[in-house]
Amino acid sequence: MKNLRIYIALLIITALAINLAGCATTGKAANLMDGILPNTVNGKPMDNIVITSIADFSIDLFKKSITDNENSLISPLSVMFALAMTANGADTETLIQMEALLGGGIPLDELNEYLYSYIRKLPSAAKSKLSIANSIWFRDNNDLLKVKSAFLQTNADYYGAEAYSSAFDSQTVKEINNWVKTKTAGMVDSIIDRIKETEDMIDVMYLINAVMFDAEWRNVYYKENVHKDDFTDISGTIRNVDFMFSTEGTYLDDGMATGFTKLYADGGYSFIALLPNENVPIEIYIATMTGEGFLEVLKSAQKAIVNTSIPKFEYDYSISMNDALSALGIPDAFDREKADFSKMGVSPLGNIWIGEVLHKTFISVDELGTKAGAVTRATLIAPGSAPNNTPKTVHLNRPFVYAIIDNTTNLPVFIGAVMTV
Repeated sequence: MKNLRIYIALLIITALAINLAGCATTGKAANLMDGILPNTVNGKPMDNIVITSIADFSIDLFKKSITDNENSLISPLSVMFALAMTANGADTETLIQMEALLGGGIPLDELNEYLYSYIRKLPSAAKSKLSIANSIWFRDNNDLLKVKSAFLQTNADYYGAEAYSSAFDSQTVKEINNWVKTKTAGMVDSIIDRIKETEDMIDVMYLINAVMFDAEWRNVYYKENVHKDDFTDISGTIRNVDFMFSTEGTYLDDGMATGFTKLYADGGYSFIALLPNENVPIEIYIATMTGEGFLEVLKSAQKAIVNTSIPKFEYDYSISMNDALSALGIPDAFDREKADFSKMGVSPLGNIWIGEVLHKTFISVDELGTKAGAVTRATLIAPGSAPNNTPKTVHLNRPFVYAIIDNTTNLPVFIGAVMTV
């Protein structure tokens, strides 16, 4: 008997694909949201317990997503939304595991309310844009998978998810990738190369989340602020690259690393950098990071004159998160025998499970600001003291950790590590 598999791929776009058997004729996807309008739902304002729980998830996922000696970047926000949408189709032990990972045990119906409020509170302005989009794509064949309307309704209510019924052929691949490209302003141009179909499994559903960030610095860098300097990469190679120099007003120090924050225009987001001390290898520093510690270093930031430099950098990153998410506490979701996604839909062909969680990201940091995008695909989701007169210096001339945070919660929308430029 053929089985149903759900693939989860994460970028600023999150896509979930479910595998089944069968075929259909080529045709344009039908938007099923014409008949499923979001209901008015209540949200819950983010509190310290939820913020700390999401911070723990973010840092733990970042630590598990590092590729040795390579630049890395993830959007915990994208992965969180993709998995939360997927969890709305989970039950029994699979649901329990996903609730423990995503919200520290907070019941899913409450987590939906918290994330609904969080999404609505995230700022987006003319010079500091953040957009989040969700969609669900499934094969137009009830003999393979009959999707439950309650699953679609919940994700429409809390995550504004669009739902598309499609033939799952080459035309579907084009439409999904066009959706991804549009929602990430071209930063991510694809999340799927083909729809998988074998004798014992076939893609029948994709859940996709897309996140796009495009912001100018509050204080941009001018020509005279940019000049060449040396960056020593993770291998010890010295590279002469363009650095952007500025003076900032917030200094970070957690005992193992020093850093600074730099505001984006409109004040809703900040870029933060953490440079491990010279005697602390970056891999050791990352291994010691915690969600609580991340929030604490930002909470204890000092007002000071900080002479800073950032190397210009641009790269993309792709990672399958199956092993990381299994290790973090949701192994059943990836087990074809143990997974329980019965609230998502039913198939006469067998069980549904997650085949892959794929996460793709892109970032560009230059004189004017930052552009970043992520896609996740799941194939089956105050006044302070005056600045210190003694200047601090943080010169990012060796591997460092950075994040883009929203200034209300200090949670990372993106977090990454630069090992080479």
